[in-house]
Amino acid sequence: MSKEKIVLAYSGGLDTSIIIPWLKENYDAEVIAMAADVGQGEELDPLNEKAIKTGASKIYIEDLTETFITDYIYPTLKAQAVYEGKYLLGTSFARPIIAKRLVEIAEKEGATAIAHGATGKGNDQVRFELTVKALAPHLKIIAPWRIWDIKSREDAIDYATARNIPIPVSKKDNYSRDKNIWHLSHEGSELENPANEPIYDRLLQLSVTPEKAPDKATYVEIEFEQGIPVKFNGEKLPPIELMKALNKVGGENGIGIIDIVENRLVGMKSRGVYETPGGAILYAAHQELENITIDRDTAHYKSLVSQRFAELVYFGQWFTPLREALSAFVDSTQKYVTGKVRLKLYKGNITPAGVESPYSLFSEELCTFGVDAVYNQKDAEGFINLFGLPCKVQANMKKLNNIKD
Repeated sequence: MSKEKIVLAYSGGLDTSIIIPWLKENYDAEVIAMAADVGQGEELDPLNEKAIKTGASKIYIEDLTETFITDYIYPTLKAQAVYEGKYLLGTSFARPIIAKRLVEIAEKEGATAIAHGATGKGNDQVRFELTVKALAPHLKIIAPWRIWDIKSREDAIDYATARNIPIPVSKKDNYSRDKNIWHLSHEGSELENPANEPIYDRLLQLSVTPEKAPDKATYVEIEFEQGIPVKFNGEKLPPIELMKALNKVGGENGIGIIDIVENRLVGMKSRGVYETPGGAILYAAHQELENITIDRDTAHYKSLVSQRFAELVYFGQWFTPLREALSAFVDSTQKYVTGKVRLKLYKGNITPAGVESPYSLFSEELCTFGVDAVYNQKDAEGFINLFGLPCKVQANMKKLNNIKD
């Protein structure tokens, strides 16, 4: 009889480098690795040899970058979803696309289980496993960090060293990083104590600090069609090239660096530094365009949807009826979010420098301080009387009953 098959989400990093031999040592199963390219900018071909040498029977290297942008980043951008006011969800929405591909490969290979390297303390375990449960509930899930005797990254390094497994970290540079075309996250080391200032000179990889950014402002122009970015500085670019161009100019100007203590789904607080140079620019530009193309009531309600959408993404609930329903609402709001936005980038700051749209709801004729013939200011009196009627009724009741606040 052939052995059972386990499909492992494989990155070649510290955790997944030791999981292959650990699975071989603890399960009588064939291990198939899957490395996802979501635009991390690293050469993944060497993982072929590394995965096989450490015990995998085969490895899939999947380029998911463009689908990641169009099917996960853009819906989240259109929603203006931001977790806890800062985090642009770079790791969060990369997990469901990876897990979806894991499921597809598991089905193709006739595997019975999926394994991942997420820890029992983090959010990623939830994001991977909720996707598997939504798409292939019959598959078993193996999460070594919740099973094995390894208790720390130092233990993991020792495990790898004892088996001559090459790993991309050392005990001196012990950051946990996650990178894709949208962002780069940093956790661990001095960041584990919120009292410590990040050591940015050794931390940052996509950006310079604002202090080291140019002393002259950089202007960028982004054009959107129904909420989706299509042009950068007048040039129509496909999604990957557009993101790379924005990351470059954003990184050069110190844009999109955040230091956040966030509330993980599992209940603890964690601290990380995130670099999202291009993403920060897109969010700012998209918001400026929405400001002139979406009516007040829809915009105010959409802000509530944005917060809930961010929670769903962060909590790993991408493949849920609610997320899909909220995306349908968001898509309906983007019908007229078309136009050009100009931004000024200067030492970590993004400043609006002009916005235009053929569907703009802004009327200079209505809001001018000069003479106009379309707005009768006398109408405001009746409006205020009706709008303020509840206040007046409340005040009269208090006076009648001699109630003093």
